[in-house]
Amino acid sequence: MSTQRILLNGAKGRMGQAIIESAQRSGHTIYATIDLGDDPSPYLEGCDAIVDFSFHEATLPLMQKAVEYQKPMVIGTTGHAEADRAEIRSLASQIPTVWAGNYSVGVNLLLYLTRKAAAILGEEYHPEITEMHHSHKKDAPSGTAENLVEAVLAGRQWDPETVCHGRSGITGERPDQQIGVHALRGGEVVGEHTVLFAGPAERVELTHKAADRSIFADGALRAANWATRQKPGLYNMLDVLGLKD
Repeated sequence: MSTQRILLNGAKGRMGQAIIESAQRSGHTIYATIDLGDDPSPYLEGCDAIVDFSFHEATLPLMQKAVEYQKPMVIGTTGHAEADRAEIRSLASQIPTVWAGNYSVGVNLLLYLTRKAAAILGEEYHPEITEMHHSHKKDAPSGTAENLVEAVLAGRQWDPETVCHGRSGITGERPDQQIGVHALRGGEVVGEHTVLFAGPAERVELTHKAADRSIFADGALRAANWATRQKPGLYNMLDVLGLKD
């Protein structure tokens, strides 16, 4: 893996600190660090790629700068409004952009297997997704849980209207075409995700548990290195890992 000069946005956060530590282990250079409110302009000319793990409102302005300077971008920030998501997708046509809710190699294998399982198992296998994170996480469901929902939707070829976020009250019987999504928060949990397919006489569970943020940081830097060799376009970690069918 070649050494890359990284402009890191969100350096003071938990993931930012993990990326700095990962870069020290892997030989990457954190060329510059910025946080919410900082001007990235002085550092854009000299960097090879931009890694954003900041706050959802900061992503779009930074990406506009990345397009201006023609720099690849890796986005790990979650919680964007739909209008911002649409604009990010549009700008990605101009620069290589890796956008993922989770950069762990194991989680992305989970995404791949979830889509396969959803396609193979019949509608009588009811999909439910649970995720748990530390008490400081501000958005729900997690970006990874949203990616898992997309994997089930793709495997089943269902519409987004089949997604049900939590349940309360007299909900009636569960329809076959429904994806239940449940967010748990507490303690210092780094991240746990489970996709459960509950069938009539058995259930299949796919689970990933993160023990350390280094797995996300290592994956983000791997994505940054990969992005510098790609054509403009929107990619995810399945592309980076070669798991796309």
